Amino acid sequence: MEMPVYLFTGFLDAGKTKFIQETLEDPRFYDGERTLVILCEEGEVEYTPSKFPSDSVFFHTIENKDELTAGKMLDLQKKYRMQRVLIEYNGMWELNLLYENLPENWLIYQEMLFIDASTFFIYNANMRNLVADKLKTCETVIFNRVEKHSDLMQYHKEVRTFSRSASIIYEYKDGEIEYDEFADPLPFDIEADIIEIEDKDFAIWYRDLMEDTSKYNGKTVRFKGMVAKDNAMPPNTYAIGRHIMTCCAEDISFGALVLLYEGQEQFKTRDWVYVKAVIKIEYNEIYQSKGPVLHADSLELSLAPEQELATFY
Repeated sequence: MEMPVYLFTGFLDAGKTKFIQETLEDPRFYDGERTLVILCEEGEVEYTPSKFPSDSVFFHTIENKDELTAGKMLDLQKKYRMQRVLIEYNGMWELNLLYENLPENWLIYQEMLFIDASTFFIYNANMRNLVADKLKTCETVIFNRVEKHSDLMQYHKEVRTFSRSASIIYEYKDGEIEYDEFADPLPFDIEADIIEIEDKDFAIWYRDLMEDTSKYNGKTVRFKGMVAKDNAMPPNTYAIGRHIMTCCAEDISFGALVLLYEGQEQFKTRDWVYVKAVIKIEYNEIYQSKGPVLHADSLELSLAPEQELATFY
């Protein structure tokens, strides 16, 4: 049986506790289900159980991240016999710690990130890896304590650096709410006969391809990438991509795609090539699932990009 998990992330005093309190008071969300709230940090704002039926809402504090284990969470499930879980997560802990230790039947139904707009750029400058960690997976970002007449685009751009799909909400100091409606046009023409990806746009294209794969099925694309070849790969099969940095050196990874090329010329790992290929969404053993497979009709050696590391800036 699935255990629904509602995950609330953000740094200390970003507004998580206030939102959870209001949610538990709201009869549209809370109708008496046994609910466990797991607190991974304690801020200045405290919960007021008297404002909701506290006989079926339970609180448990996890102060040390070493306690965040599947065994511990299953013990809590046995103890409280809850029907759903709300987690107020510690902003200083990376989310992989939670994802990797959730019991198999605990499924995250919703993930919301709360940000204090007045301190966001300080955190973003000094702890960018932790900010990126939360932005990459959240479904909704709520900026609270926003000053009237603020340049909302500066917040929007930072969110879009890490996620093109997250909804963004701005809450002003007077409580007024505004929804983000900025358009995010892609820097290339996806309806062109050949989608031309400039070197500087590779990271954006790769993310869009992986987030919305189906819309690229049957499209022809042309870009520059680095070849990777392994002896275990079948003949005429390569990986092609670029090293991508999302926010800092610690998160650099090789954004790779499967490439099939029937040409006579052989390429080796770290060769830079200019490829023109049709994208087909199909099963491939390298992915061990369906994914974007590039069927290349031309593959030519080329010089490396001026900046080999692909970024979102």
